[in-house]
Amino acid sequence: MLDEQRQQVGSRGRCSSIRPPVLPLILLLSLATHSSQAAIHIPSNYHISDLKRPPVITTQPGTVTVFSVEDLVMTCEASGNPPPIFRWTKDGEEFDPGTDPELKVTERSGSFAFYTLSNTMDTMKQYQGKYVCYASNELGTAVSSEAILNTDVPPTQQKEKKVNVKSEEGSSIVLQCNPPQSSMEPIIHWMDWKLRHIHLSERVVVGKDGNLYFAHLKKEDSRNDYTCNVQYLATRTILAKEPVTLTVNPSNTVLRNRSPLMMRPTGRHSTYQALRGQTIELECIIEGYPTPKVLWVRKDGELSESRTDKEMFDRRLRFTNISESDAGEYQCIADNSQGRITHTYTVTVEAAPYWTKEPVSQLYAPGENVRLDCQAEGIPSPAITWMINGIPLSSTDKDPRRTLTASGSLILKDVNFGDTAIYQCQASNKHGTILINTNVYVIELPPQILTEDGNTYTVTEGQKVLLECESFGSPKPKVIWNGGSASTLLADSRMNPLTTGGLEISNITHDNEGFYTCTVQNTNLSISAELEVLNRTVILSPPQSLKVQPGQTAIFTCLSLVDPKLASPLIQWRKNDHKLFASESDEKYTFEGPDLIIANAEPEDEGNYTCQVITNLDMAEATGTLTLYDRPDPPVLLQLTQPKQRTVTLSWTPGDEHNSPVIEYVIEFEDQDSKSSEKGWEELSRVSGNTERASLSLWPHMSYRFRIIAINEVGKSDPSKASEIYNTAAEAPDNNPEDVRSESIDPDTLVIIWEEMDKRSFNGPDFKYRVLWRRVVGSGPIWHTNYTTAPPFVVNGIGNFSAFEIKVQALNEKGEGPEPDPVIGYSGENIPLEAPMNVDVVRLNSTAIRVTWAAIDRETVRGHLLGYKIHLTRVRSLSHHRARREPSITTVVVTGANEERKVIGELQPYSHYTLTVSVFNSKGDGPPCEMLSFNTAEGVPHPPTSLTLDSPSETEMTLRWTPPSQPNGILIGYLLQYLQIVESDDSPMQEEKINDPKISHLTLKGLDRHSHYRFFLRGRTATGDGEPIMREGATTLDGAPPVNISVLPGDNFANISWVAKKRHRNVRFHIHYLRQNDADKWKKTEKVDSSQFFYQLQDLRPGSHYHLRFTHSNVTFFQTEIDTPGTVTEVQPSFATQGWFIGLVSAIVLLLLVLLILCFVRRNKGGKYSVKDKEEGPIDSEARPMKDETFGEYRSLESDLEEKRLASQPSLCEESKLCSEDNLDFNGSSVLTTEINLDESLASQFSRPSESREVPNNSPLNPTTVSPSPNGLTNQVTILD
Repeated sequence: MLDEQRQQVGSRGRCSSIRPPVLPLILLLSLATHSSQAAIHIPSNYHISDLKRPPVITTQPGTVTVFSVEDLVMTCEASGNPPPIFRWTKDGEEFDPGTDPELKVTERSGSFAFYTLSNTMDTMKQYQGKYVCYASNELGTAVSSEAILNTDVPPTQQKEKKVNVKSEEGSSIVLQCNPPQSSMEPIIHWMDWKLRHIHLSERVVVGKDGNLYFAHLKKEDSRNDYTCNVQYLATRTILAKEPVTLTVNPSNTVLRNRSPLMMRPTGRHSTYQALRGQTIELECIIEGYPTPKVLWVRKDGELSESRTDKEMFDRRLRFTNISESDAGEYQCIADNSQGRITHTYTVTVEAAPYWTKEPVSQLYAPGENVRLDCQAEGIPSPAITWMINGIPLSSTDKDPRRTLTASGSLILKDVNFGDTAIYQCQASNKHGTILINTNVYVIELPPQILTEDGNTYTVTEGQKVLLECESFGSPKPKVIWNGGSASTLLADSRMNPLTTGGLEISNITHDNEGFYTCTVQNTNLSISAELEVLNRTVILSPPQSLKVQPGQTAIFTCLSLVDPKLASPLIQWRKNDHKLFASESDEKYTFEGPDLIIANAEPEDEGNYTCQVITNLDMAEATGTLTLYDRPDPPVLLQLTQPKQRTVTLSWTPGDEHNSPVIEYVIEFEDQDSKSSEKGWEELSRVSGNTERASLSLWPHMSYRFRIIAINEVGKSDPSKASEIYNTAAEAPDNNPEDVRSESIDPDTLVIIWEEMDKRSFNGPDFKYRVLWRRVVGSGPIWHTNYTTAPPFVVNGIGNFSAFEIKVQALNEKGEGPEPDPVIGYSGENIPLEAPMNVDVVRLNSTAIRVTWAAIDRETVRGHLLGYKIHLTRVRSLSHHRARREPSITTVVVTGANEERKVIGELQPYSHYTLTVSVFNSKGDGPPCEMLSFNTAEGVPHPPTSLTLDSPSETEMTLRWTPPSQPNGILIGYLLQYLQIVESDDSPMQEEKINDPKISHLTLKGLDRHSHYRFFLRGRTATGDGEPIMREGATTLDGAPPVNISVLPGDNFANISWVAKKRHRNVRFHIHYLRQNDADKWKKTEKVDSSQFFYQLQDLRPGSHYHLRFTHSNVTFFQTEIDTPGTVTEVQPSFATQGWFIGLVSAIVLLLLVLLILCFVRRNKGGKYSVKDKEEGPIDSEARPMKDETFGEYRSLESDLEEKRLASQPSLCEESKLCSEDNLDFNGSSVLTTEINLDESLASQFSRPSESREVPNNSPLNPTTVSPSPNGLTNQVTILD
């Protein structure tokens, strides 16, 4: 049991054994705060009632230099349980500060310090030495590092003489500082009397010795306040030396240049020794004129840039944290225009001891073997020694269980409680000593499992998981895992039990799901863990590698599948392993769901783009590459090699392909002799993109320059730079001109032409053509010859249309081309002399004839016979009903030269024609033959010109038509065919034959009101029926009220719209509306026509509720309710609404109306005259004439009523233009008058006012109401159609 556990401890070297008291719970032994300390770690969740811990020094005594009595303080702090007891040694001897009357001791739990009580520095020297602190309790003794105490006198200002230094301009000089001697390293500042730093440069530097060095002097260096200020940081002291006066005498001669010389160090070689980790400086101060430049190099290797710095204008090379690898030879090379000097530095690096392997503090159980490994390095190699509780191992009792190896390790076998102690490992060489404390704590602690029971581990397939089973105890507990059966667990190579107690499972599958048990061997301690395996995250559609052109947009898509038990994943994009973020300013990167959008692709956007789908358990990633491809760069380094008579080899170096291989190269040339021509650069050859040279075929006598264009899938490169000029030699022509022929136009001339040769085919200078000709008959073998430089060549005086052999040969100063072959040419033609004979016409049908003639005598053609022309003229139609004369139309039909007959079609039937035939050549037409006349037979008519449909009732259809424009004979009637349109297309065709050609309409009865019909109407002649005109239609149904009525209320109006039924006649209906709270005061609109599709209900009250009913034939077919927006405004009574005011205004208006009528009568009648005179007199220029007459003075009762209605609508004048200004003139003021112009039918109705006629709805007298949207204009306008 835990409370019965023995905690027996002992110490080696000190023979003591005590029974420890019960202590509070200690969960953690502190880690050392210094490299020479180590501690034992006990988990914080390990439960134990008490535990002792050995001492650990937490604050080391520090090395100190005492400049005053306040500086002497030695402190040592340590932790432990029980609290440790402190003791000291000085120079290896026991030292008890408490017994010294000059020292004061301060001792608290875990801390010990002493300091001096003396007031003078003279007593401090006795305390100089090396101090070691020991902290002990019953578990052992910890030893501190060695602390050195030195004493020194603070530097003081010494009396000095004023220094005056004189030197000549251009010479070097050193101003001495001579800081006071001290153990402290001084910091030097050269300043003037205003405490401003002396300006330093490559010419003026401060040495490590504090002196001020001038490489050469200038006149402006003269001054009397060069002051060396010496600063000591430890004592916070600054000592100002006596100012130095420097006088620079001007040189009487031109300054002489001087080569570099060493000022510090002197000579050519210096040796430096440093310890590993220190900082050293190599110094190189040079004199000379001009000021030398300094370069540092390492002779035996490369100069380290990470551990070296150049300071003081490159006059110092500083090594920071120097190491053994920095040992070697270095050189300072100084040079100017006069020479060079080199100084060599040999740097050796040794090392104080430093740990390479430290022993570890640990808990051990009785009977275990302990190995304490302690290894250190240094130059020279350090010696390793061991101590137990501060006592050298050699001074303790020998124990066969204890072994010291050659490498310095200490082995303890079969440890027991008495081996509990603090072991010190110490490493020493001539540069110092280091020490480390190691705790060996032999104790028994019961095992405990520190991991919680019942943990659940959730992973995805393929992952690795660690099932934790942390345990602690002394000796260390051993755990075993079970998952199903032990044999299965051990046999699986993916199962790896760890020394820490955990179970590592690699490459997990769903088969590994389940419960696992961790048990401490030989105990009943165990925990269980559950392993849950989810589907791994997979990328279904990885980002594809893309190739885009600069400036385009690239889109990577990454579609993934995640286990449904996991939350939505995070999609993270990376470019070349660097995380991408959405761009806010330039919108370079945009993330939209699974897409990464890269806008305006640039070369720096190229790289690998990785999509990472991250869940809280796993991650899947896939990578695509973005490559920019562009048109290639032009080739470079064009070279011409292997010149031959007509070839040369052109080679080049390809330019950058920009990730798109070159498909081909285009080789172009420029003719240097014709640069001014429009040709410019021309293509010469094309070669494949994998070649870098081409053999070029050239023309003789040309001056070439070449360039190359590379082509890839994007496009063409810019042209390369042009090559050097290459000239080819002249040669005789290779060929003669082509297409030699005669094109003689004028009689008695022979015109010889040919295709002019390209200048590049001239092959040499002084190029010309040799023209040769001779008659085919009668002139013999003699050729006539002449020369010219360009076609044509004309030969005169050789007769009409004679045959010649002609040929053209090319030649230049180098020779002539090959012998040409002759061709036949003719002299100029003349018009034919005679007309064709035996012309005859045979009618084939009503629209076609056959014309025949006898072949013409070729001699009379006087040229090449090109063919015959038939002139066919349609004089008139033979139809009797055509009253007007039609213009004649002539058609020319051209035949071939060998034809003697021709069939001509597409004539107009029942027409009169005339016909002539003539022969023609290239010069013109010959005389026509004698005119022939003939008539075409009667044919079938064209379709009727128009066909309209009208439906008088639901079962009747009236067809109206106009006759055919081309009857092509005598029209004898019409044929009407019609059928009912059904889906099966098998409706029977019905016919109505009309034998009177004057009939122009027909009414069909008994039609199906639900069907559509297709009508075909044809004209008829004695020859047959003509082509039909076709129409489709259906009868019109009786009217029905509109449907789909919508109402949109406004403040004081409501817009009403509807859809009228198709094929239904228009109907008229009323809209009844009632405002709520108005009892039963229903109001009704005028009749509304269903064809309007829109009506505006006006004069409503804002903020009111209305009921609407739509009625047709006293039957309600739709009703609804609306609410007008706005606020109800109560109208306050005013004097304008009083009866007396209304009567007064009415009287004034009536009086003005009477005056206006009198003025109108006086203006228009001009006195008393008869209506007949007015009617026969000239028409007023202000009145609008109608068709025949103007009835300005005739008005029926209805007319007067209508005029009164119009007078109440002022907007009508503006829109209908029926009102004109200046018609009335009353005392210089303008008024308006209304003039109504009516046609004869309307006037005839008004001339019989006694007759009672009902005006039809669609008559011109029926007014149509137009309701515009409310915009401040009139709400209703009545217009006479």
